[in-house]
Amino acid sequence: MTDTRSIPALPLSDGTTIPQFGFGVFKVDPDRAYEIVSDALAVGYRHIDTAAIYGNEEGVGRAIAESGIPREELFVTTKLFNTDQGYDSAFRAFDTSIQQLGLDYVDLYLIHWPCPAKDLYVDSWRALEKIRENGGTRSIGVSNFMVPHLERLAAETDTVPVVNQIELHPYHQQPEVTAYGREHGIVTEAWSPLAAGAIPEDAPIVDAAAAHGKSNAQVILRWHIQTGNVVFPKSNRRERMIENLDIFDFELSDDEVTAISALEREGRVGGNPFEVN
Repeated sequence: MTDTRSIPALPLSDGTTIPQFGFGVFKVDPDRAYEIVSDALAVGYRHIDTAAIYGNEEGVGRAIAESGIPREELFVTTKLFNTDQGYDSAFRAFDTSIQQLGLDYVDLYLIHWPCPAKDLYVDSWRALEKIRENGGTRSIGVSNFMVPHLERLAAETDTVPVVNQIELHPYHQQPEVTAYGREHGIVTEAWSPLAAGAIPEDAPIVDAAAAHGKSNAQVILRWHIQTGNVVFPKSNRRERMIENLDIFDFELSDDEVTAISALEREGRVGGNPFEVN
């Protein structure tokens, strides 16, 4: 079991911190969420990323409640889904998520997609600002926002998102939006960090894995850590959870990081934020 003290915490622009490594529950069957998240907590994960649309907040919350881990040692994220965007509806959706999770607050609340055709993400963001002000969440951020969406929030609202959770893996690194994030104090979180399970087997990854006695997946997760991303792979299998977490006893060289970064090819595996509505 990994010592949780070995997992770095990154500072956020609002004065809080976020564990750089966590556990994602996208596509985790709601009927198995309690069991799977309980396993993740037992082997050392302390950062759990869920969302209303995943349908598994109740199981996540029950696993947290029964883990015996003090609440202050955990970092819990959930997200406002597209169908709940809007000022008033965002409050209702947040209340539902909190009830499902059985928590008094979450550590991070995100707008899941900008949904530009709906044109409600600015109103939704104003609701998130108020939710944070009222103590429902410690931090607020966004997911799948591209530079034009972030620029509009900056122009029309008072709060900069602390994170932007985007698809990011060696084949799709989104340099424009990550550069904007660095310039404006927005931490990048990587969803689909292993390219939706289609783990690249390019020479830089295979060679680094052989050099360090690690798997290709571990090398890619280590690359995320060293490039500054927050990352939360998912797995239903306890042994894979342990393997994914076992990346804090080695370091890639600068040349290895550069070679993996050179694999960029705009190889998106998920939805396009300009089109998802």
